Amino acid sequence: MADPSSYRPKPGQIPDSPGVYRFRDEYRRVIYVGKAKSLRQRLSSYFQDLANLHPRTRTMVTTAASVEWTVVSTEVEALQLEYTWIKEYDPRFNVKYRDDKSYPYLAVTLNEEYPRVRVMRGAKKKGVRYFGPYGQAWAIRETVDLMLRVFPVRTCSAGVFKRSAQIGRPCLLGYIGKCSAPCVGRVSAEEHRELAEEFCDFMAGRTGAYIRRLEKSMQEAAEEMEYERAARLRDDIDALKRAMEKSAVVLADATDADLIALAEDELEAAVQIFHVRGGRVRGQRGWVTDKVENVDSAALVEHALQQLYGEESGDAVPKEVLVPALPDPVEPVQQWLTERRGSNVSLRIPQRGDKKDLMATVQRNAQQALALHKTKRASDLTTRSRALEEIAQALGLDSVPLRIECFDISHLQGDDVVASMVVFEDGLARKSEYRRFQIKTFEGQDDVRAMHEVIGRRFRRYLQEKQQTGEWDEETPAVEDTQPVAAGPTDGLTAGPTDGPATAAASAVAPPDEDAPAATGPTDEEGRPKRFAYPPQLVVVDGGQPQVAAAQRALSELGIDDVAVCGLAKRLEEVWVPDEDDPVVLPRSSEGLYLLQRVRDEAHRFAIAYQRNKRGKRLKAGPLDSVPGLGESRRQALLKHFGSVKRLRAARIEDICEVPGIGRKTAETIAAALAGAAPAAPAVNTATGEIIEDDATPPAALSSERGQER
Repeated sequence: MADPSSYRPKPGQIPDSPGVYRFRDEYRRVIYVGKAKSLRQRLSSYFQDLANLHPRTRTMVTTAASVEWTVVSTEVEALQLEYTWIKEYDPRFNVKYRDDKSYPYLAVTLNEEYPRVRVMRGAKKKGVRYFGPYGQAWAIRETVDLMLRVFPVRTCSAGVFKRSAQIGRPCLLGYIGKCSAPCVGRVSAEEHRELAEEFCDFMAGRTGAYIRRLEKSMQEAAEEMEYERAARLRDDIDALKRAMEKSAVVLADATDADLIALAEDELEAAVQIFHVRGGRVRGQRGWVTDKVENVDSAALVEHALQQLYGEESGDAVPKEVLVPALPDPVEPVQQWLTERRGSNVSLRIPQRGDKKDLMATVQRNAQQALALHKTKRASDLTTRSRALEEIAQALGLDSVPLRIECFDISHLQGDDVVASMVVFEDGLARKSEYRRFQIKTFEGQDDVRAMHEVIGRRFRRYLQEKQQTGEWDEETPAVEDTQPVAAGPTDGLTAGPTDGPATAAASAVAPPDEDAPAATGPTDEEGRPKRFAYPPQLVVVDGGQPQVAAAQRALSELGIDDVAVCGLAKRLEEVWVPDEDDPVVLPRSSEGLYLLQRVRDEAHRFAIAYQRNKRGKRLKAGPLDSVPGLGESRRQALLKHFGSVKRLRAARIEDICEVPGIGRKTAETIAAALAGAAPAAPAVNTATGEIIEDDATPPAALSSERGQER
């Protein structure tokens, strides 16, 4: 590790002008390239107390052994030189977008004597007109197949073209009218090039004028009673319209624009780009990058613009570029784009209308791309093994934590406090083992106390099951009230009171999600899966030092000393361990940190989903919901039969028994429950102000309640 003061330039040596700088390591390799409006101010910011630097910046300056710079005249030149050096040196601490696949383009080889339409991938070639990129190659071929009827441009390879010219007979496409057959001289080179240029104009979005010209020619042919030519023109128009329908109109003003959206977390960022030409989405592409330098959204956008337009010119740079955040400063980037296009380019954030709606769609695609990338990365066995080994090494564990359980607390301003437990085995989520808890021993907002309760309930239940199966260790302290607790009916969330340790443990857990597979593993005497049969090697809590201390205290009270505990704090992604004043800082590129983040995020998602579900049920609960043994189907049958809860409350027991599926005992229970419940206030239709006699809440009122709740 180098000391930055050992290579710090002398005062006054750094010029106060725009430029580009390079940090090199001890082997003279360029590890970082940056630009600045003022080299003196920017470079001075690197040579300060290391404690004040961001961890990524601190790692970079301690890895470097020297710094050098180049002065330029304008910020635009600095932007261009920075891009050139990043491409040349591939520095390890710069953000570099890696394309998640090689996107296919529709290419027209205008650099050949007889231009050819084909699918091309990889680096772009000079003299070739590109359209796209497309998501799939078959989408290009479908479009080309429709358009060859109107623009019969050559699509064959050089070998096929040469062979047809030698034998004097065109290929199959020439016979069926989907190629003008320049190989056998049906059209001249000039006429074929004109066809290719018309094809390019149509693909570039200039469709309206061409279709109107064809329609006019069709009408003229019909007036001249040349019905066969009119029919061919009619079919040509239909083919072009079908080709246009494959890309829906998203911007009504026929705008040429590129929309760029970001999705990011602490370690990675995904970029999605929609290419809109003539108001239609002509292509889509995306990149994923590791955030190896300390960058915000504006800097990520600037890097994406460099990657996207660094080697483009002319019409490849659209008139309008829409981004989620503007680079700082924005003027040099906008001027750079204008120079590459040759005319003015607007770089801005969409504020309203269709463009803002389309940007939201691009944003969703970016989020899905980032999630898919994480899934692919997590599925790699080698990566998962390395992640578990890094966690074991960082926390000082004797073996890798093959089973990790993570706990998170969720509430809305102290109401509906719940907790989640997610399980990862061998680095993969095991959703059948997920559990949900209600916090019932206290009310209000106290995450530390809630974490202590949940950890205690989970491991108390584990000790109870261990004792019931005869796996009890005599040295383990006895658990309070270890009598088996009979499983009773639940409301799908949690069940039972929490008046004692054993009862609380039994009622703490909810069934897994309805779509989750049944748990596998040890079963009880009746064949039901045990809920807490396996102990984890590592417990992760969402939080910092207080939550970790609460979890460790809960384990100590139960006499459990073979389960490791750690916490992951969101602010700086620090890993906290019990009885330590300083956190464990894992490298930002660490697979172990990535796995801990994924476990924490999954617990957070599961807790929030449960909390929202519970809150929604509480807000929409009616008098029939509290009737024991009355499910959703029979509640709906009762409301359908009587029309409202008000009429059901006034009905006799004999009338209730007439509803299919309702016996006399159930009818008596319903009547008693409704008699004891206070009548609901009359509902009001918020749209009209009209009082609704039925107890059913009108849709408008429900929407109003939901809006207030959010």
